[in-house]
Amino acid sequence: MFSKMNRVTVKALRYYDEIGLLKPAHIDDFTGYRYYTSEQLPELYQILALRQMGFTLDEIAKVKTGKSVHNLLHLKKEQLLKEIAESTMKLAQVEHYLNLNEGGFTMDYNVIIKELPEVVVASMRRVVNSYNDFFAVIPPMGEEMERLGCECAVPEYCFNIYHDGEYKEENIDVEVCEAVVEAKQDSEMVKFKKIDRVPEAACTLHKGPYDTLRNAYGAILKWMEDNGYEPADNPRESYIDGIWNKDTEEDWLTEIQFPIKKKDI
Repeated sequence: MFSKMNRVTVKALRYYDEIGLLKPAHIDDFTGYRYYTSEQLPELYQILALRQMGFTLDEIAKVKTGKSVHNLLHLKKEQLLKEIAESTMKLAQVEHYLNLNEGGFTMDYNVIIKELPEVVVASMRRVVNSYNDFFAVIPPMGEEMERLGCECAVPEYCFNIYHDGEYKEENIDVEVCEAVVEAKQDSEMVKFKKIDRVPEAACTLHKGPYDTLRNAYGAILKWMEDNGYEPADNPRESYIDGIWNKDTEEDWLTEIQFPIKKKDI
């Protein structure tokens, strides 16, 4: 009767008894039938209310041992707000790709959020006329690093930071960085410094020549707009495959890394 009146299964009541959450007022010695009284209803309702809010039985049991319900509710509120924020972010990403599809765009650029590690780098900053100049500028830097006795970090992390803050095709203010095991003495060409960890960066992969990288930048910027983010720092290009290990430009693989932060509401 107690079970039917309160829409609780007999199995659930039996389990509550086993774990000490809600003991029956009386158990018949002959039939084993559990009897509950009306005085136990407030206790049952508290259990059911907490269960409907998403509390586990272990969490509810802590209330029985003296843990403050008020504190428990605050912790649950923080958890639920975090879950709502995560679900809202996922929904925004789904809508972003739906809009791309409905607009006739393809998912050539899949954007993810990830952390960028703290690194010690050998760096060289230059203003170059175009991307083509990289092939003349970067090799001498490698020779200078070798002369200074640099040891590249593993896994390798070679990237450019663009201090213009946006994609440009000419007069590009670029800082070429190579992660190293330890800093060496600065030279006229190469400087050493620590680059701090980036908690969140919007990243996408670009396959193909560098003169079409603008498409990847456009995809990330649209993703940021659709998902409520804005740039937190200058973008990076991390070079995974290139002229050094691939025969054709079509096989070059570059990751665009854009440090981001949530827009102020």
